[in-house]
Amino acid sequence: MGEGGHSLAIRAEGLGFVYPGRRGRPAREALVEVSFDVERGEIFGFLGPNGGGKSTLFRILSTLLEAQTGRLEILGVALPREAPRLRRELGVVFQSPSLDPHLTVRENLLTQGRLYGLGRDLAARVGEQLQRFDLGERAGDLVRTLSGGLARRVEIAKALLHQPRLLLLDEPASGLDPRARRALWGQLERLRGEGVTVLLTTHFIEEAAGCDRLALIDEGRLIVSGTPGELEDEVGGDVVTLTVSDPAALAGELEALLGLVPSVYGRTLRFEHRDAARLLGRLAETFPGRIEAMSVARPTLEDVFIARTGHGLTTGDT
Repeated sequence: MGEGGHSLAIRAEGLGFVYPGRRGRPAREALVEVSFDVERGEIFGFLGPNGGGKSTLFRILSTLLEAQTGRLEILGVALPREAPRLRRELGVVFQSPSLDPHLTVRENLLTQGRLYGLGRDLAARVGEQLQRFDLGERAGDLVRTLSGGLARRVEIAKALLHQPRLLLLDEPASGLDPRARRALWGQLERLRGEGVTVLLTTHFIEEAAGCDRLALIDEGRLIVSGTPGELEDEVGGDVVTLTVSDPAALAGELEALLGLVPSVYGRTLRFEHRDAARLLGRLAETFPGRIEAMSVARPTLEDVFIARTGHGLTTGDT
């Protein structure tokens, strides 16, 4: 797939997938000409709303689904032709739990190891994973008694038991509280330090901001990619947020009088401006009594997403 591919964990060119129409519903494009590269040993994220195509892409990357168009190479293996050869090199953590709740933590890991034929190394591997993820004291606990954060750690320990080179995570922080999310990211950063490549999908801004690089995906299309800092810098100014009682009317007046084109979210107006601090005084003078609250902040990845797509991160996944 071109020179320099040896440094890439994933190279995708023009991936496409269409779900056929059913019961009178038209066919739906889930992925449209999606192209991206993932470097070996980095944490790469796909940020987008539920319904934007992340889950379809994840199923293709984990070899559960074949792209209908385009080319895909993972760890030097061409898909779908050589998918069986690749699967042993992948660790996959799905959004839905895959642990057996009626088995203990240790029994779940032992079962996974037997499926991979680890044999005499199995007990040692399980012990290593329990220690690595601070699960030793919970090894004999039934999975159904674990918190969401602990269960997520068991999922990742299970996915890494056969020592894969690429870890795929679908919405890894879904359902976790902030403390559990921080603990999870500590584990992912440690894995990166050990040379494991990590690819994840997410609709959480905070999670995407922790990636080395990420791509924004919406309506099946890859919108833009880069480091979080590069993407935030492209917004071109600070973000002004106004809370008003008449958003539609005030949005029209902002455009007519000041040349500003805000995005409207309920009673909130948002737009970018290069001299936002000075602008606030002018807004207060121009619209006395009509603005309930004003704030200025540095751009976030959500602001980048809004600027690129015209809407925020909403719900419903494909």
